[in-house]
Amino acid sequence: MASASTNDIEFRSVTKNYGAVTAVTDINLNVPKGAFLALLGPSGCGKTTCLRMIGGFEQPSEGTVLIDGREMNGVPAYRRPVNMVFQHYALFPHFDVRQNVAYGLKQMRPKLAATEIDRRVTEALEMVRLGGFAKRRIHEMSGGQQQRVALARAIVNRPSVLLLDEPLAALDKKLRSAMQIELQTLQRELGITFVLVTHDQEEALSMADIVCVMSAGRIRQLGSPQEVYDRPADLFVADFVGKTNRVNATMEADGATLRLADGSAIAAGSPVSPGETIVAIRPESIRLTRAQAPGFASFKGTVTHRIFLGSSAEYAVTVPGLGDFLVTADRRSMNESDLVEPGEAVFLGFDPLAAHVFPASSAA
Repeated sequence: MASASTNDIEFRSVTKNYGAVTAVTDINLNVPKGAFLALLGPSGCGKTTCLRMIGGFEQPSEGTVLIDGREMNGVPAYRRPVNMVFQHYALFPHFDVRQNVAYGLKQMRPKLAATEIDRRVTEALEMVRLGGFAKRRIHEMSGGQQQRVALARAIVNRPSVLLLDEPLAALDKKLRSAMQIELQTLQRELGITFVLVTHDQEEALSMADIVCVMSAGRIRQLGSPQEVYDRPADLFVADFVGKTNRVNATMEADGATLRLADGSAIAAGSPVSPGETIVAIRPESIRLTRAQAPGFASFKGTVTHRIFLGSSAEYAVTVPGLGDFLVTADRRSMNESDLVEPGEAVFLGFDPLAAHVFPASSAA
């Protein structure tokens, strides 16, 4: 009998080797029931390997994978309460929409009655807002509609866990944004656990309620999108999740003063041992003004480039002795109607509490 569990997915000291190559090292992970988890990281970080071990397409070399409290080691993919939406959807081109969605139900044993299959297919198509497309051929569907067919086919079997392998990668930016909202809505309506693999930080932050940042086969940070973005665990997370500016500095012996590369000093916003450090500052945490603003650590620089983004603008600013900074400025916050032009002198200010300080050794 399966043990009662508050987690849909558990990794207990899981390692996966491919010959002499270790893809995943000693992963421990608990995913609560009904969560939307994003596995986020660069290519080769191990996120897809983790997804495949949940789905049963790979088996761990060491450790245990559990779903709903039941050990899954050795259990084939077709016997797991899991379904998967692949990056390229893997739809049958010779089937219409209804036949694609019904395919999995028709493979179930014992066999389902035809009326039950029809009812569940209709229900699944309504959930993904394709109720009127049952007889449509796949080649007649747009990319977003095909993605929803793949989702309907995945949820019609009522899995405990739905795996999403970069399902939005083939869509254009506008359609991706729309499908992100639809996936969030669908996940809330179904109440089942979603696991998304992506290298797109914006996608992970906007869709998931738990983000697992991975690098070199290990988990670097696990937390809510806000925690991962606002309180990165290390310099890798600060660099990979969102944009950040890096400034070399030295934490002085008092543990409270940072001496920057240009010789200036600022108060440390977070404690770190004395020695060489790197200060990480988000572009939106830097205030750009034409006149020096009181109450902030402030540095004079010159705008070298500007990218107009509508309600905001991104500026590249060179500060002598400190290097180049990326600054995101809300046009309304500047209290000026015009944009700053390349070549203009500006002041950059930031609250030290908004800066993250990491040991320089963590840059490796």
